[in-house]
Amino acid sequence: MTALRDIPGPGALGGGRRRALELLYLLAVTDFKRTYFGTVFGYAWSLARPLMLFGVLYAVFTQVFRIGSDVPHYAVLLLFNIVLFGFFQEATGAAVTSLVAQEPMIRKTQFPRLVVPLAVVLTSLFNLALNLVAVLAFLLASGVAPMWSWLGFPLILAALIGLTTAAAMIVSALYPRFRDMAIIWTVASTALFYASPVLYPIDRVPSAMRDVLMLNPLTPLLELARRWMIDPSAPGPVGVAGGAAGLIAPVAIYAVLCLLALRVFTREAPRVAEEL
Repeated sequence: MTALRDIPGPGALGGGRRRALELLYLLAVTDFKRTYFGTVFGYAWSLARPLMLFGVLYAVFTQVFRIGSDVPHYAVLLLFNIVLFGFFQEATGAAVTSLVAQEPMIRKTQFPRLVVPLAVVLTSLFNLALNLVAVLAFLLASGVAPMWSWLGFPLILAALIGLTTAAAMIVSALYPRFRDMAIIWTVASTALFYASPVLYPIDRVPSAMRDVLMLNPLTPLLELARRWMIDPSAPGPVGVAGGAAGLIAPVAIYAVLCLLALRVFTREAPRVAEEL
């Protein structure tokens, strides 16, 4: 007689890898299609949103505050930053309630819970891919010549995806127990938007404030994207940080967030069904 074995319950990270990848792709594609299902312009809305925000901010910061008037290729820089930060903000914002939104599946199906926030990040990555095609066309139309440094952009994108995934894991795991997380993250992501060099080049910020802004892990990524993709004469993250030593703090914070995400999600995700 075959001995009976206990079947382990669903965990945060464990489970069949192939099944998890199939479910990840299915959730991401389904959510991406559902977002634009029945709309008049369909997937064009994924580009229309950052373009509308870009138009308003460009008018304000060039005609009212005159911040971007003397910045080389400021229009391209602003649009590029909005698209990159928009990916982070969209993915993390949607990830907050992602586990709760998938309550029926979580209660009835055994699979690694990490698939849920990862699917949200992947859906936002689809939007980012569409936006980057338009940004590239705008980049070339604005007179920015292709450079060898463009080949390094996948490294920046990988680092951005890693940071976004870490934040998505943390907020999604905490929300079922702490429902205030939705409001907290809305405020925090808005504050982070202005604390990142999206609207302004970091080298135009006073030194005292620059040291504080450099603690933000997004700051070196956006500054590196500016140097590699738009303006090779820009100081880059090392230049604005006053040397490589100035990057130790944001890199350390990045690493801590990734480790914290693994710890929080591993501890909280298996309890999600109990909290829902």
